Amino acid sequence: MMTPADRTTDSAAFTAPQIETAEGRKTIRRAIAASAVGNATEWFDYGVYAVVVVYITANFFPGGDTGSGTVWALATFAVSFLVRPLGGLVWGPLGDRLGRRRVLALTIMLMAGATFCIGLLPTFDRVGYWAPALLVFLRMVQGFSTGGEYGGAATFMAEYSPDRKRGFCGSFLEFGTIFGFALGTAITLFLQIILGEQAMTDWGWRLPFLIAGPMGLVGLYLRSKLEDTPVFRELEDSAGVEASTGSALKDLVSRYWRPMLAMTGLVIALNVANYTLLGYMPTYLESQIGLTANSSLTLILVGQLVMMCLIPFAGSLSDRVGRKPMWWTSLVGLFVAAIPMYLLIGTGFVGALIGFAVLGILYVLQLATISATFPAMFPTHVRFAGFAVTYNIATALFGGTAPLVNEALIGATGNLLVPAFYMMAACLVGMAALPFARETVGCSLRGTDLPGDPTAAERRQQVAPAGA
Repeated sequence: MMTPADRTTDSAAFTAPQIETAEGRKTIRRAIAASAVGNATEWFDYGVYAVVVVYITANFFPGGDTGSGTVWALATFAVSFLVRPLGGLVWGPLGDRLGRRRVLALTIMLMAGATFCIGLLPTFDRVGYWAPALLVFLRMVQGFSTGGEYGGAATFMAEYSPDRKRGFCGSFLEFGTIFGFALGTAITLFLQIILGEQAMTDWGWRLPFLIAGPMGLVGLYLRSKLEDTPVFRELEDSAGVEASTGSALKDLVSRYWRPMLAMTGLVIALNVANYTLLGYMPTYLESQIGLTANSSLTLILVGQLVMMCLIPFAGSLSDRVGRKPMWWTSLVGLFVAAIPMYLLIGTGFVGALIGFAVLGILYVLQLATISATFPAMFPTHVRFAGFAVTYNIATALFGGTAPLVNEALIGATGNLLVPAFYMMAACLVGMAALPFARETVGCSLRGTDLPGDPTAAERRQQVAPAGA
């Protein structure tokens, strides 16, 4: 039988890859690639759906006026987010019991398979209401898988990263996020230019969805070549894994509700900005500002490429100055700039390009630190569940619904500044939550203590002098 001393000795073997060595750098690069490619596959779908809303409307929601059809298409976009909390409740505790890698292999297969199948769906003209029903079902499958994919990938990335470089290494997960969006935008723009609007409406819209299949296989292959994270293997070896998924959820809610509440406020700010800027902007530019489809996609693509270039630098900066200063700068900056930049966006292509770029750069300061900030808010034995459950509940209510809410409020009020007001309100929520989030830059993620708290051994050392 293994004694506690034996476990302590064996656990020492589960050290994080050392960035100073060639082998360590190779392992870290493989972990980054495995996480980022899967994340890119996930957000490739969301990016594609956001930029082909017009074609989705024409093929699946053709009844009524154009405005109502767009609202139905955006509602279908939101449906996947309503299922994400269920995915978080299932995949999160499983990831804390079975390991991060096993769950991530399942979620990427589900996500890529569902996206691929959207490209094969019959349209409303062929099967009537079965077409939107099947689309909604596949969006729900995507949402369920994403409930584990994103939290798992961020946890996987954070636990493989060196403590002093967690911001830089983790930023590549968000690089994958924007890459997925940008790839979906670029492919759709290319197809629109080559095929023309009619061919895109008839069949060309299917092609971007079909690309998700090969992307998912690449991500699955990369993940299969890695062991689980050293942090989780150490926990597993020391018998610290939760006994059941039920006990994991109970432990999470009863003991860690404070970081869950703080994270909820931050996620509201993060995802309202994310889905207003990246998810809704193509529809906003075309239907509300009057830009052509090609012009709006070109603008979004340029902005996304700028964001991609800045993300690693922002992540590295957070390792030096801390996560919270990055968040304060982003939240305050977005609150102040939202109205001026949306007024500028309404002036035409050049103004829209500048306005989108400014808001995107401010948003990058949050985006680049997600994988370093959120996993560090929970200890190892509930980290996957804590991230997945908290993130997905907040995202379901305030993130994925952002395009639908913006479109509906603009339709009801006629005010084109609604997205700016919505973003400002979300930033206020984030500012209220940020003081309750602890600074964890450089803190270890190992063990069952909250990162930043003294370990059991350190607590014993502190008590020893008093006892003596």
